[in-house]
Formats: sequence, C-alpha cells, structure tokens
Amino acid sequence: MKRIVQPELLDALPPDDPRAVRSRRDLCRVNAWMRHHAIMAEALQNQLNGCSGGRQTAAFLPEVGSSGSLPGAAASVLHITDLGAGDGNLLLRVAQRISPRWPNVAVTLLDRQQIVSTQTLASLAVLGWRAETVAGDVFDWPQIPADVVVANLFLHHFEDTRLAGLFRAVAGGARLFVAMEPRRAPWPLFCSRLLWVIGCNAVTRHDATVSVRAGFSGNELSALWPADGGWQLTERRTGLFSHLFVARRMN
Repeated sequence: MKRIVQPELLDALPPDDPRAVRSRRDLCRVNAWMRHHAIMAEALQNQLNGCSGGRQTAAFLPEVGSSGSLPGAAASVLHITDLGAGDGNLLLRVAQRISPRWPNVAVTLLDRQQIVSTQTLASLAVLGWRAETVAGDVFDWPQIPADVVVANLFLHHFEDTRLAGLFRAVAGGARLFVAMEPRRAPWPLFCSRLLWVIGCNAVTRHDATVSVRAGFSGNELSALWPADGGWQLTERRTGLFSHLFVARRMN
C-alpha cells in the first residue's frame, strides 16, 4: 500500500465541539483496544532495565534501587516529552504501569490544544510524575529537550520530509524516542472500517481509515532518522494493528 497523508477531521474541530469530545473518548477506547499503553510501557521498561530485543545492553537510564526509588533523588529526575499528547490519557496509563520502578519523572505534554484535565495532571502527580502542559507546534522547536520523547498516533499526520526534520529535532535533545503508529496494511485498514461496531462516531470512523493509509510499515521511519551512526533503531509491527519505532542513543 502506498502511503497517503490526508487531513483528519478531529484536527480541524474546536476542542469543545461535541463531535471532538466524543471522538477523544472513542480514541481512549481504541488505544485500550490496541493496547498502545501496554506496548509503549513495555518498550520504555525494556530500556529502563537495559534490555533491547531480548539482549542485555548498557542502559543509559539510572538503575532503580530495591526501595523502588531512583538513586540520587533530585539529580535522577528524568524528563519525558509527549508529542501530540492530546488529553494525556495515554501517558497516564503508561505511568500507571511503570511508575513503581520509574517514579521520579518530569513530564511535558506538548500539543497544539490544551485539553489535559486537572484530574489527569493530579493523577500523574500521585504517581510521582510532575507534569506540565505546553500548547504549541512541535515544528517550531529546533530541538526538543528531554531525556525521553514519546509519541502515540502522531507521526502519521506528516509527510516524510517533515518527519525527517522532526526526527532531527528529537535526536538533537533526547536519548530515547518511542513511537506507536498505525500499521499500514490491508488487515488494519479492513478493521478500521468496523469501528461502528464499538460505537465510534463519524469523526473517529473517518479518521481511522485516514490514519491507517498514512501509517507505516517495514523500516520507513528508520530511513528518516538522522544517519549519524550513534543510534540503535528498532522498527517492527506489534499487536494486530500497530507499528513500533524505537531509537536509542548508544553513546
């Protein structure tokens, strides 16, 4: 399937439009159905534990002590930036899985719209993850400052040339990048047309098929990553419908 990037309806709707509110609720269910929070949490946890692809590596992240806290207290605070964070629900679900072993984290939730609820921020704080929301366009940032950058269902919105520029900004400031995207293949496309079965509205149903056609397969994202040789890249299909990309700085 040829990759085709088209506008999605949700991106053009005001945040308080009832169709947008309903579609964001739909996306929470779709993410849970696709298990993106679990897959991303596992990918991050593998890096935290110094494992990649089942092989032991020299982890760049601090070791977690037996007490469940990072050594060095404030000096060991890690910074995660979530690109296109939306309502922050995905990262909250990730934090619920990995915060017992990764409890001391500063979070930046970056999106063009500020739709993260105070309840979500409070729930992250309970886990030891201190979060702030930033409204802005990621392409206005020449470098994205964070130890870890994550993205969920975000990269497929952009053409390859813009993604290459985004990856340069990520690689300039981060040590780990993890992205979950739609897998561009006939089976995910077929299933995207069945979202009416679980009650998704017209906006979600339209955007689902657009997302799959703009998704990724093979090593397409790896080919766009800066070719400086200092990164370990992992790219593969995961689950029934998804595509995982991990870039980890080796030096």
